[in-house]
Amino acid sequence: MQIKRLRISGFKSFVDPADLVIEPGLTGVVGPNGCGKSNLLEALRWTMGENSARSMRGAGMEDVIFAGTATRPPRDFAEVTILAEREGEETEIVRRIERGAGSAYRIDGRDVRAKDVALLFADAATGAHSPALVSQNRIGAVIAAKPAERRAMLEEAAGISGLHVRRRDAETRLRATEANLARLDEAIADQDARVASLRRQARAAERYRLLSEQIRVAEGRMIFARWRDAAAAATTAKAEAAAAEAQVAETTATERTAAQAQEQA
Repeated sequence: MQIKRLRISGFKSFVDPADLVIEPGLTGVVGPNGCGKSNLLEALRWTMGENSARSMRGAGMEDVIFAGTATRPPRDFAEVTILAEREGEETEIVRRIERGAGSAYRIDGRDVRAKDVALLFADAATGAHSPALVSQNRIGAVIAAKPAERRAMLEEAAGISGLHVRRRDAETRLRATEANLARLDEAIADQDARVASLRRQARAAERYRLLSEQIRVAEGRMIFARWRDAAAAATTAKAEAAAAEAQVAETTATERTAAQAQEQA
């Protein structure tokens, strides 16, 4: 990755917008003490995602905003833009901080996280903590670095530090996915138990329906049988009543005839 341009506004001593074009080849920045040479390096590291106020030589991250002088009022924000080229493609990275609002990052105009910016530079074998960016207070630290720290420097220089970050992210997502699968398994088990219970209830309801239908048919048959028996009994009673009436009429006629015969005799 080649850094082609650095635009600074309101960052530390750069109260007015400054545009630094970095041409191909070796570039040197010279000047007297206090002219802002270290601020250029810190502007690079800050835009690459540096989140340590101490590394920025401040008590808080808002200390990177121009604090004002006797003749210049303080600024409300600081913004640094890096224009970088990698494999023939240009990328613009912007970090902006406002008082009381914190930092915001953009890559090619898109709002992104600080983590996304760090990964972008890590994949290009650089970043806020790259051994290629050595501030005044880090020279002794590099010389006295422990083996693990030197390994981290070598990995960053080789461009593989971003792989470790992605691996940790992948492992985190994997653990989250496994936890989600465990919860889904529990939910499926609960649903299976509920389905089994509903099936038992459905079978009981179907059995109840069949028994109710059988009872209804049996009751209908019983009512029909009772009606049929009652109708037959009524018919028999009517026939017996008619026979009795005929017998009474016949007896009455016989008695009347006998009475008339006696009167004539």
